[in-house]
Amino acid sequence: MARTKTPANVVGPQVRKLRNKLDLTQEELAARCQLHGLDISRGTLSQIEARLRRVADSELFRLSVVLNVATDDLFPSEMRKERDKLRTRQGSGG
Repeated sequence: MARTKTPANVVGPQVRKLRNKLDLTQEELAARCQLHGLDISRGTLSQIEARLRRVADSELFRLSVVLNVATDDLFPSEMRKERDKLRTRQGSGG
């Protein structure tokens, strides 16, 4: 995939943070992903974490399973807060 100037995904930093929290190397996380049916290399994982590669929805799902978090937890907290604001507005009829 071609590199772009704008970030290719929003989940990369959270993937890195969660990987580090589990004390895993990129190689170890890639191996765990492969055990769960996500054919991913250390290099591809590096590109995801650096926001240079897009992440398919099926990859997002598998990453959440391997990292043992909800899919929402892979998104930046700012996006989750914005979602909650929008939900509140919808609930209030506005």
